[in-house]
Amino acid sequence: MPVADDSPAEPLLAPADGLPPVLGTPAEVAAAAARIAAGSGPLAVDAERASGFRYSARAYLIQLRRAGAGTVLIDPIPVTGALGPLADAINGLEWVLHSADQDLPGLADLGLHPNRLFDTELGGRLAGFERVGLAAMVENLLGRVLRKGHGAADWSTRPLPEEWLNYAALDVELLLELRDAVAVELEAQGKAEFAAQEFEHVRLSKPAPLRPDRWRRTSGIHTLRRARQLAIVRELWVTRDELARGRDVAPSRILPDSAIVAAAAADPRTIAQLRTLPVFGGPRQRRYSREWLGAVDRARALADAELPPTAQPYDGPPPVNRWERRDPVAAARLTRARAAMAELSEEYSIPVENLLSPELVRRLCWDGISSYDESPALHDAVDAFLATGSARAWQRELAVPRLVAALPVPAAD
Repeated sequence: MPVADDSPAEPLLAPADGLPPVLGTPAEVAAAAARIAAGSGPLAVDAERASGFRYSARAYLIQLRRAGAGTVLIDPIPVTGALGPLADAINGLEWVLHSADQDLPGLADLGLHPNRLFDTELGGRLAGFERVGLAAMVENLLGRVLRKGHGAADWSTRPLPEEWLNYAALDVELLLELRDAVAVELEAQGKAEFAAQEFEHVRLSKPAPLRPDRWRRTSGIHTLRRARQLAIVRELWVTRDELARGRDVAPSRILPDSAIVAAAAADPRTIAQLRTLPVFGGPRQRRYSREWLGAVDRARALADAELPPTAQPYDGPPPVNRWERRDPVAAARLTRARAAMAELSEEYSIPVENLLSPELVRRLCWDGISSYDESPALHDAVDAFLATGSARAWQRELAVPRLVAALPVPAAD
């Protein structure tokens, strides 16, 4: 890794070529697409969403930069159906993003897909950098300081303030230079192929299907012990989600988790009782009082057999804290496997979660090797198990030998 430079980093306060205009008409987008197509090299890409404000994950601003084309800012909202020329210009290029998995789904919804990908944040992790935020990596590798401050803003705001647009343009100002610096570091460490496989995995990954029990993630739900209370949480959560989706508002802005848990604990029978609870008596909530009380009533009317289980169902191994009691041998396997992966992480300066999915390791230790007890067969079985779990070739090459050595538990004397 590069040696830290003690000289003060140079602040980057504004785009070198000035702040470009925000494009929001089909003609403007088509002209920008032609300019990008005439440029050269990879394309720096970023997108701003309104997480915490809107229900959807749509992009409310797209930032692009390519050598020979400069920086382009696009408001996709008024031109959602007119992005064909842009897709034609950029979908065949290598895109450079920082934390690509955050922005790719929203861009894909607009018909924008990279042909190749370079993720500077993921590259930084593989290179062993302790801090992999964009500002930290720009300062570390390029000696420049990026100002922070608007990443969590409501980017659905219109018109967008100039200060926000300046921040957004700077996010791609040095991204291409950062890509080259990270690529040099990965090559020097012998990790270029690791990174290539990881980038391709991110590029091709599909969004994980939504879990049917997302309501169990309600903050504070652990304070509720009875199944009927959990049913109230579930009904209120679903009602809130439907309202949030219909209004394209973040669910927490419709009703906070704390209010859902309070209602489940109190079990109100009337609107008057409901409105005595925190939040529900507020002016924004009073108009939904019938919806909230209806949700509570539906949960109260459920038969016992329809109530959710008090223990959270799980697909796969049980929680690790139960392994020792349920299967001490599997618990011992996991302890040895974790130690082996920690050692590998230290050796290669790669975070253990990037070496191999911890969930995949848990599944392997719980039920993935039960019928193999000899080394050649165990090696093949572990490799096949990890491949089935989408482990990349480089991960299996490093991890399988260590896991094969660690998994067999010595017999007790």
